[in-house]
Amino acid sequence: MKLSVNRAQAAAFRLARHHFLDRKPAPLAALCGDTGGIQAQVTAAAELALWARRHDLTRAAIHEALWERRTLVKTSLMRQTLHWVPASEFALYIAALKRSRLAALRRIMAKYAAVTAKEIDELNGAIVAALGRGPLSRRELAERIRPRVSKNVRKWMDMAWSVMTVRGALVEGLICYGPDRDAEVTYVLAERWLPKRKRMDEREAKRFLLCRYLGAFGPATLRDFCKWSGIPAAEASAVWDDIQSELVEVFVDGAPAWLLRRDRAALEHASTEGTVLRLLPNFDAFLLGHAEKDHLVDARHYKKVFRNQGWISPVVLLDGRAIGTWAHSREGRKVQLEVRLFRKAARAVRSLLEEEAVSLGDFLGAPARLRLV
Repeated sequence: MKLSVNRAQAAAFRLARHHFLDRKPAPLAALCGDTGGIQAQVTAAAELALWARRHDLTRAAIHEALWERRTLVKTSLMRQTLHWVPASEFALYIAALKRSRLAALRRIMAKYAAVTAKEIDELNGAIVAALGRGPLSRRELAERIRPRVSKNVRKWMDMAWSVMTVRGALVEGLICYGPDRDAEVTYVLAERWLPKRKRMDEREAKRFLLCRYLGAFGPATLRDFCKWSGIPAAEASAVWDDIQSELVEVFVDGAPAWLLRRDRAALEHASTEGTVLRLLPNFDAFLLGHAEKDHLVDARHYKKVFRNQGWISPVVLLDGRAIGTWAHSREGRKVQLEVRLFRKAARAVRSLLEEEAVSLGDFLGAPARLRLV
């Protein structure tokens, strides 16, 4: 039976799956898991992404989950970008993404420094050996591994030292990120840092990743999944076909897309039950799930949100659509919250912004003053 919904229903479904409609606080692992990972290129933005979904949260609780309890893990995943995901799902993400990411890395290293697959394996071995005694910063790790790698790898390090040198080890799931030390990132051995985990079957892992994606961002298309995951279309098509029996076609305002069959009833009955306004930070996961963004922002305001070089602005999200951008800064003992709306705000929207400002101040540990500019 044909299923047709409007954009408001699709938005309400996604808002619920991203925990913007929760009545009870969700565990941090659920916030990071159900959204398909919280992008963490900028730590402060990742913290705010969690706050946007759970206003009772503290930064101390996030740090505890990452660095003490280790229920969350920070590593490079979709689109080669940093994410926070549940530690219990680390092996699944690694297995699902490894094939395409490793192939891309080998092509780049071969092209620019003539590094072979064998030399990449030797580099990874050197990294693992160096981290055997504990976490190391990038600088410390470079000093330890340089004498142990080939001439070609040293050439690559001179050209591209940064995360690119350790990317192979990250892609393989051999290492992940540890806590920052003196404003420097550190790396740790995954097998020592995280709970023991069984080796994951690639097919099973890819099914997991696609189902997790559709659960958070459906209705969506294969193109959307490729854009979100960074997996090439040829590779993604195989897993899409693999779960075809679990999918149902959905028409969102007439445009075809797909949803997990088990989520059909949730989509049909999706509703926000009132106005929902949130302040989303840079690179929020809610904004990253689809190739086309017209359901998120009007075309005339697109470049105010999705800017050059992959930069995504903090947005004011109203019922699933961006209605403005915002920024905050410290001014003495207060936080200045500046909001720039795309059109004049109704009184109800202003009231919701004031509530968000109070919560933001609580999270940042200083009273926040709202200013519409």
